[in-house]
Amino acid sequence: MASLMETLIEVLEKENLEYGNLLETSMKKTPAIVSDDIKSLAEITDEEQIIVSRINHLDHQRNEAVNDIANVLNKDVAELKIVDLIDMLAARPQEQARLASVFDELRRNVRAVKRVNEQNKELIENALELVQFNMQVLQSMNKAPETANYNRGACNTGDVIGTVNKTFDAKQ
Repeated sequence: MASLMETLIEVLEKENLEYGNLLETSMKKTPAIVSDDIKSLAEITDEEQIIVSRINHLDHQRNEAVNDIANVLNKDVAELKIVDLIDMLAARPQEQARLASVFDELRRNVRAVKRVNEQNKELIENALELVQFNMQVLQSMNKAPETANYNRGACNTGDVIGTVNKTFDAKQ
């Protein structure tokens, strides 16, 4: 049981380190979004994908360790939480403190990553709304109603409201 707990603690420490890396990378993304630096944003996103891949691998290892611990304790893995394991380690205060510390730090990092990602999501949504608005303005210029201006031959000139007539008629 002690080696299983040690394995779990080590995996959680590695996972916490990766979430710290993900937090730093996600924080780099915010200025890239604000400055519309698409190249940097693509590089940062690629770096994030690599980190997320490592986190997924560690998450799988953590699940295996928790499953093994649940089997040894004869408990349902769905009901076994890290908090329960911390309570069970009362007889071994060093392991209990280490597990509690890494668990608390991991939760802080996950919450910080979530907060930064939500902020980045809002920035991206605002940028997309601005692009969409600009596209609609450009498209509406082509769809503006025609004026009722006629030329000398009594034909509609086809002028569009909001556009400037660039020709000068000296005869008028």
